[in-house]
Amino acid sequence: MLHVITNGLNNPEGVSDFGAYDDNTLEYHRNNNFYYIPNSSFELPNIEPDFIPLGGEQHLALNSPFIEMPAKWTGNGSRLAKPNFGDWYETVKVNYGMRPDGSKDFPELPSDYAQSDYRDHLDFWKSIDVPNSWVKFRDIALFWLEKGVDGFRYDMAEMVPVEFWSYLNSSIKMQKPNAFLMAEVYQPDLYRDYIHLGKMDYLYDKVDLYDGLKAIMQGNASTAIIPEIQQQMMDIEHHMLHFLDNHDEQRIASPEFVGDPNIAKPVMLVNALLSSSPTMIYFGQEVGEPGAENPGFGQSSRTSIFDYIGVPQHQKWMNHGAFDGGLLDDSEKQLRHFYQKVMNFSLEHSSMTGHYRDLHQSNNLSDSVYAFLRYDDQELTLVAANFSQHTTKSVRLAIPHDVIQAIKIADGCYLLNEHIESIQSQELRVEEGVGCFNIELKPLASLAWVLPLNT
Repeated sequence: MLHVITNGLNNPEGVSDFGAYDDNTLEYHRNNNFYYIPNSSFELPNIEPDFIPLGGEQHLALNSPFIEMPAKWTGNGSRLAKPNFGDWYETVKVNYGMRPDGSKDFPELPSDYAQSDYRDHLDFWKSIDVPNSWVKFRDIALFWLEKGVDGFRYDMAEMVPVEFWSYLNSSIKMQKPNAFLMAEVYQPDLYRDYIHLGKMDYLYDKVDLYDGLKAIMQGNASTAIIPEIQQQMMDIEHHMLHFLDNHDEQRIASPEFVGDPNIAKPVMLVNALLSSSPTMIYFGQEVGEPGAENPGFGQSSRTSIFDYIGVPQHQKWMNHGAFDGGLLDDSEKQLRHFYQKVMNFSLEHSSMTGHYRDLHQSNNLSDSVYAFLRYDDQELTLVAANFSQHTTKSVRLAIPHDVIQAIKIADGCYLLNEHIESIQSQELRVEEGVGCFNIELKPLASLAWVLPLNT
């Protein structure tokens, strides 16, 4: 879904607002920008008794009633003039040419276009009269690209037909081939369509990896699920954006999640180094923001996107505009330093875009330990993490014969340097083409060893 706010005050010359020429006597017309509920006025839903908007503060904009005649469908598709409390009544559903019965008022992309690039996609749409909303959104995107915008993040993209994304994203890529296009899609069976047909660069890896890592941190799942998830994503792993905090989710440091940002250290290590996917850090995450303020909508534990509310931990880093972390205490500075090390490691080491090999299953590791390899022709990286908060784990890792062959090292002993916690170097022993690596993982250990190759 794309959100649009228009008021006609700042439109370029000759450009009309969304809905300005809609026939609002009809529920649906292909070139209407919105869906309507003819002859019905919008009514606010009944507010649930225990819900206090704005924490009870009076908002001046609510002094006069909001008038919408005729009423429009809400952002989540409610067709009620008086929507329910849980409906997205602060947004309006845009009409992309989907009829009310769910059928499409535009041609579908041929399935073989999944293998075609954005130029072919744009050629496909050039001869087709597309719905008016498509053209408006294309023009908005191209306008902002001309202003220097580098890319777009699309909210709830799965609620919009994939053909529209093919049209929009191919238009964007023709103007700026390196534009960054990221989308929310929470149905795994749609991932490949929105990447290959919709021409998205990245999708949130929420339903699989994020949900799985959260369950591990909270003690509700084994680390054995990590390689299972990774294996399912191998063909699209580069397109799955990793994260641990975002505006929709509870903050790691909130009591409702795990309460201590340090518990996420091994998870962050795995999250950032597991694949060639990009990793997103939500502001304040790296200094332990708990989202404890009451934003006035919903419950604390999340950072609100609706109200002007502070983000105290991030503000401590800002230090009244100095942006030097001067108000952080030592533990918060150490946490941020850890994030710096992990993210810089992922950028600076070529093996992070190389091959992946799980070591959990082949080494029969415990439910609180995870280890894996990344390698290319320049280096071998061994990553190990202990998710336990209290127990030290002694682990013996066997490096498979085919990996030793691939990196072309002979029998012998090799010293690997650790780059995250800066512990002492560790010895990799290779005998008869199989590697052996003995390590001790303290509680919440987050370690990455590197062996340079061909040096």
